[in-house]
Amino acid sequence: MTPSDANDGSLDVTAFSRTIGVFDSGVGGLSVLHHIRATLPDANLIYVADSGHVPYGDKSPAYIEARSLALTRFLVSQGAEAIVIACNTATAAAAHALRVKFSKMPIVAMEPAVKPAVAATRSGVVGVLATVGTLESARFAALLEKYGGKVKIVTQGCPGLVDVVERGDLHSLDARRLIERYTEPLLKQNADTLILGCTHYPFLAPLIREVVGEGIALVDTGAAVARELKRRVDVELPAGTLVGAVGTVTFYTSGEAEQASRIVSVLWGREVQVQQLPPAFA
Repeated sequence: MTPSDANDGSLDVTAFSRTIGVFDSGVGGLSVLHHIRATLPDANLIYVADSGHVPYGDKSPAYIEARSLALTRFLVSQGAEAIVIACNTATAAAAHALRVKFSKMPIVAMEPAVKPAVAATRSGVVGVLATVGTLESARFAALLEKYGGKVKIVTQGCPGLVDVVERGDLHSLDARRLIERYTEPLLKQNADTLILGCTHYPFLAPLIREVVGEGIALVDTGAAVARELKRRVDVELPAGTLVGAVGTVTFYTSGEAEQASRIVSVLWGREVQVQQLPPAFA
């Protein structure tokens, strides 16, 4: 395995570092990976963008579960000792199945940030931007039942936003028009807090901010997921680490590797090479 983002060569950290596997329907989970890298700088990270099957939002739960199982098997085959499902839709469709199948390893999943959004709102109205799959899931319905009684929660499915991020069109006119279309009904209902309910959406946060203004709070869960991952691995995967060690980051895609390398390099903030997922898992 050739890492695309390695340590500086001054320390041999292979024997000391934990290996964390992360997957998403595409490149959106990189927003979570940034937080994981900051929280666990010594960990070796393996990221899979399932861009050959993106978006998950219009796929059946059974399809998403099958893809999630295949990607997790690949990550485990590469030495992953813990898994992060960096995708809200895959969390809703497959988190339970993965935890049953891989019961001996930490599996950390996404959850729309309903609780912190409810705490943050001043108007008493929280808007949710998410994929249709997330909004229709039983997991999201349970969150609304748990916290929705305290405030009004209004939801908006966002077809096309994932595709915008997958193309790297973070500042395009097409992206702006979609954001205007999806945020307008939420703002008309007096929402002053917007949950970014898909890991792709934080990459559009600057454009969303331009559209909705400074008075609207934007909430995502990447940092909370990274903190939960650290808590789990510190308890369940105790390992000696070298102080100051920097782990490796390796990227794979089930889509087209050259295109993925271009997009991931932009979103990761440095040039990387994305490898092709082996056919057995693609």
